[in-house]
Amino acid sequence: MPVSISLRLPEATAKALDELASATERSRTYLIRKALEAYMAEYADYQVALDRLRDKDDPVISSAELRKRLGRKN
Repeated sequence: MPVSISLRLPEATAKALDELASATERSRTYLIRKALEAYMAEYADYQVALDRLRDKDDPVISSAELRKRLGRKN
């Protein structure tokens, strides 16, 4: 079930959102929802990468080793 959320945007951001909504013939709600979904997916990937970077048991390999493992010459 959809949940209603209220937020305040700077005037310039709201104007840009309205212009994009008009140009794409999409609602502001649709654009905000898609932007938030994309951000959360990217942020989740970012967190996984940070967690792996901080994991002392997860070995770091060189780019040359990575290419070798992938069977690439360069």
